[in-house]
Amino acid sequence: MKKKLTTVAFHGTKEQEEKLRAVIADQKDVKGNMMPILQQAQEIYGYLPIEVMHIIALETNTSLEEIFGIASFYSQFKLNPSGQYAISVCLGTACYVKGSGAVMDKISEELNLPVGSTSSDGKYSLEATRCIGACGLAPVMTINGDVYGRMTPDQVPGILAKYKA
Repeated sequence: MKKKLTTVAFHGTKEQEEKLRAVIADQKDVKGNMMPILQQAQEIYGYLPIEVMHIIALETNTSLEEIFGIASFYSQFKLNPSGQYAISVCLGTACYVKGSGAVMDKISEELNLPVGSTSSDGKYSLEATRCIGACGLAPVMTINGDVYGRMTPDQVPGILAKYKA
């Protein structure tokens, strides 16, 4: 599943930028430094906004395209912030076989939100995940850690209504 950047306003602080620059300075001359830099940058910001990748590119003398390529390739990196309501749907084998793809499609349709993105108002984010260890409840979705099991597409509007109020 290809990652997409959404247009959510970036709200980094001066303190975060100072931490980032310290991480880069620490790792600058270390061979294979990009993964640790990106991992620590994500810890600082909670995701990897394009503005942060730009700083990393300038400070490490690496192209922005290369950094974006790494960040978009590895599933551990998030290109968008989590929404106020972070929605995840398990697409692991048990969930997928029992219909999680249709549940995901229904959520995307209801919120008019592509998978892997955050709504422009920052209220919702929608992510596909792999097994969360609740196979007996398949298919499973979570919203801010609340687990909803044995999901069907018909249940989606009612559950989302609780978070739209």
